[in-house]
Amino acid sequence: MVFNRLDIGLLGRLVLLLAALAGGGYAAFHHAYGLALVALGVLLALVVALARYLTRGQQALLDFTLALKYRDFSRQYSEQMAPASLRRLHAAFNQVNATFRELRFEKEEQFQYLQTILALLDTGIVSYDAAGTVVWVNEAFKDTLQLPYLKNIQALQHRQPVLYEAIRRAVPGQPAVVKLTVGSHAVQLLLSVTQFKTRGEASTLLAFKNVSQALTDTETAAWQQLLRVMTHEIMNSVTPIASLADSLGRHVRAAQQQGSAAGLLDDVGTGIRIIQQRSEGLLRFAQVYRNFSTLAPPQRTTLYVQELLQTTHQLLAEQLTAQGIEVVISVRPTHLTLQADGHLLEQVLINLVLNAAQAVGQTPDPQINLLAWLDGQQRVVVEVKDNGSGIPADLLDSIFVPFFTTRPSGSGIGLSLAKQIMQLHQGSIQVQSAEGAGSVFQLWFPCPATV
Repeated sequence: MVFNRLDIGLLGRLVLLLAALAGGGYAAFHHAYGLALVALGVLLALVVALARYLTRGQQALLDFTLALKYRDFSRQYSEQMAPASLRRLHAAFNQVNATFRELRFEKEEQFQYLQTILALLDTGIVSYDAAGTVVWVNEAFKDTLQLPYLKNIQALQHRQPVLYEAIRRAVPGQPAVVKLTVGSHAVQLLLSVTQFKTRGEASTLLAFKNVSQALTDTETAAWQQLLRVMTHEIMNSVTPIASLADSLGRHVRAAQQQGSAAGLLDDVGTGIRIIQQRSEGLLRFAQVYRNFSTLAPPQRTTLYVQELLQTTHQLLAEQLTAQGIEVVISVRPTHLTLQADGHLLEQVLINLVLNAAQAVGQTPDPQINLLAWLDGQQRVVVEVKDNGSGIPADLLDSIFVPFFTTRPSGSGIGLSLAKQIMQLHQGSIQVQSAEGAGSVFQLWFPCPATV
């Protein structure tokens, strides 16, 4: 129907054009030059109108093409007010714009959905191009590394050189564990990278997850399992020996009373007493580690940190005074409290203070500081600081391992037990030390909302 209207309109304009041309020619032939000029003007007007009539569809198409180029899909082309020949074309333009708008909305919704999912992840993710320019980074990445912003991946070279070197050497498809110090915390990140191309340009997607707690929990579980097995085996072996030694001891004492084979019986009796003493020592040894591997859950109460530190000091005051050690206690604010098991924390603090007392044994002016405060995230931090001999760097990674000790008389379970107690409180224990410059042990407790 539109096609027929287009033909009629074009035919009508051609007829008028021919009529004007014929009229002008007739007027000029009969020397009616005024009428010929009028006919010429009408002819020019009809030519212009015909040109506009023929090119208005092209103009509409050009306008629509430019809108597509600049991704302007908001335009609406009039269908009712347009000439009949352009109504179907305008309707098609409007349908195309509506389709593109719908696709854009769907894309934006998918992007927002993806953004929401990535914001909930505790995995740090960053994407950057071949020049290192960061294209996208999520909040978990910045929060884990305590970065307010990141514009180029090379900025990590100054902030986190260990991480930057690990990223530079990372091989796609081969995850690696990286140990970092972020603020005052030591973290372990499981690092993975992959490479892809967008619009022909190479890009890198980097992801890491903080696996410190997972590795710690796995390590603790493995040690606990080892302790259970060891305890079971030791007690199964030692209990019959102790029973036998006790039985033989009674027989020997009976024979001694009868006066037979006195010399031999004396030697046997001595040996049996040694076996019995050693067996009982092994039983006590096994019982200590059984208690370590089956530590009961904490019985949380509200503790005033100031009282907790003062109680710890009073328990050890006589020994510390005898060694000439000055103890400084500082709690900010003074009414600071936490939800924890007081008996277990006393055990942790006593162990840390005794270790500090031994570390300052050769220091001219020995001092131990017991400090506590709230950090920026409302977490309670308790610190035991000394000015003693410090811990060699090569031993720092081993001091929390069960049975590891550098003291001849040490058991190697004090710091391990402290670490386990802090884990039961959903907290952590951190250490900073330099040989010859003292040590700082910090107990980090979660904010009350997460307990």
